[in-house]
Amino acid sequence: MPAINWTKIYKKYKGLWVALLDDEITVVGHGKTLKEASDMAQKKGYDRPIFTRMPPTLSAYAGGAL
Repeated sequence: MPAINWTKIYKKYKGLWVALLDDEITVVGHGKTLKEASDMAQKKGYDRPIFTRMPPTLSAYAGGAL
């Protein structure tokens, strides 16, 4: 399965919670809190979306162990 590109979602919703459909790209709710995102999705008729929080900033990370 190819990686999902969330670039557009991140740019529009950075720092916010988002509710996504099972395709993981269709946003059906968003808000400053998980409850706001959930309430918006439920008002649109979506009872079980996938929730994630878009980070306020992106930073690079290179992992490793010594």
